[in-house]
Amino acid sequence: MITLIIPMYNESLIIADTAKTISDYMQKSFDSYEILFSDDGSTDGCGDIVKKLDLPCVRVVGYEKNHGKGCAIRTGMLEAKGDVVMFTDADLAYGTDVIRRAYDMLSSSDANMLIGSRNLSKDGYEGYTALRKLMSKVYIKVLCTAGGFKLSDSQCGCKAYKGEAVKRIFERCKVDGFAFDFESILWAQKFGYKIIEMPVKIVNHRESTVNVVKDTFKMLGDLRKMKKRIKKESKELGL
Repeated sequence: MITLIIPMYNESLIIADTAKTISDYMQKSFDSYEILFSDDGSTDGCGDIVKKLDLPCVRVVGYEKNHGKGCAIRTGMLEAKGDVVMFTDADLAYGTDVIRRAYDMLSSSDANMLIGSRNLSKDGYEGYTALRKLMSKVYIKVLCTAGGFKLSDSQCGCKAYKGEAVKRIFERCKVDGFAFDFESILWAQKFGYKIIEMPVKIVNHRESTVNVVKDTFKMLGDLRKMKKRIKKESKELGL
């Protein structure tokens, strides 16, 4: 069984189409699945929109006050029942085919975590302007170097985990913002989990909300604090 998590915050303009597209795809592609829309305190009623569609194997989880994407992902992860648990963005930036590919690749591997990467194929950044592509690559490189990760795209919004690793990782995660990606990777490494990468490409483009200079410095600060905390907590766990 696979659990697919879609974090959402004020996505009322697109969420009905996303829910229908995902539901149709999952019905055709899997015998057993669930779809969790994790509502990050939306104020535009997008959670009610999904509920009123009354789609099979779809649940809406979440909370009233906005906390951030990390909190939405963590909430979904801790509600998930799948043997493989995956999340992707509400705009389906990477399309739907990545879901089956990620499930098959992770299920047949001895890895516990899979990360989508735009840097593993020539068309990964197809449709990006040259400047946006360069800025994205520099942003990822700086953060991965600071985090000590030998990964090509730690910030890709398409990741999957084996079910047995989900609770162990996410019950210890605390970051509500975008640095949650790093936190789950750091804990996976502490537990000795193998991480694999899968080529993906952007097929649905939305304007990025990342301010490269400002957000890089913020992320670096968050990463330093996170590494210190996780180091302390892992020692308490005897890792």
